[in-house]
Amino acid sequence: MSKSSDVVEIKPITSAHVNEVAEFLHIRLNARIAAAEWAAAITPSWAVAQPNHGFLLRADGRVVGAYLAFYSEREIGGQPERFCNLAAWCVLDEYRALGLRLLNALLEQKGYHFTDLSPSGNVIALNARLKFSHLDVTTALVPNLPWPLWSRQVRVISEPQKIADTLRGHDLAIYRDHACAAAARHVVVVDSGRPCYVIFRRVRRKNLPLFASILYVSDRELFGRVAKYVFRHLLLRHRIPITLAELRVVGARPTPSIMLKSPRPKMYRSASLRPDQIDYLYSELTCVAW
Repeated sequence: MSKSSDVVEIKPITSAHVNEVAEFLHIRLNARIAAAEWAAAITPSWAVAQPNHGFLLRADGRVVGAYLAFYSEREIGGQPERFCNLAAWCVLDEYRALGLRLLNALLEQKGYHFTDLSPSGNVIALNARLKFSHLDVTTALVPNLPWPLWSRQVRVISEPQKIADTLRGHDLAIYRDHACAAAARHVVVVDSGRPCYVIFRRVRRKNLPLFASILYVSDRELFGRVAKYVFRHLLLRHRIPITLAELRVVGARPTPSIMLKSPRPKMYRSASLRPDQIDYLYSELTCVAW
């Protein structure tokens, strides 16, 4: 519990607080991410009118808790929709009883759809009580093999300028918004002039950085035909031996693969959007390379 003599304040995280919040998260949450990297991640790489970067708790002049948030505005079904992605949440043990105030402050903001794409522990049950729903995270574990592939019709593009020159319209806008996002990695496979844009991130399981997680696929039907080019690229270019492929992201189950028994949950809360209208872009998954 917090000390009775402490006066604990809850404040929106503004640009003036970014460095001290970043130092707090480096020390208290994930030391693998340097304070400067946290600071860079807190400000997203896309343009958006955001009310804050989340909320913090301050006691005795120091940060004792923080809950980051990433905001975006997306067009869905021809309508603008505002999102708040709930990201890193960390509160010192002696102030944990007050940590719920951070979540309440975020959820009290009107006019947003909320996503929580890395809930863990007690947060999952808490979210459920707050009317968050689970996304279907059925996931295939795919070995990235050095497939002996060759075709005059297929090109694999990973150079930033060539990606920008290849993509058009909606996907080009997504690429420009995420090109500088710390955790997002990009590859485009072109088959007979038709591009499939893939965004992935490197992830850890059991503290081993041996996995890629696919966050976005622009053309699921085409991905089914060129997936082995992507998996080979992840192995040979990035030295990543295994890919985690959620079926809601990639479409059909890749071959060969095995299905994970307990994939990590992802949740959202919205009064109007369907699960298939929720994706993993414009979120901590693209911004924070934990």
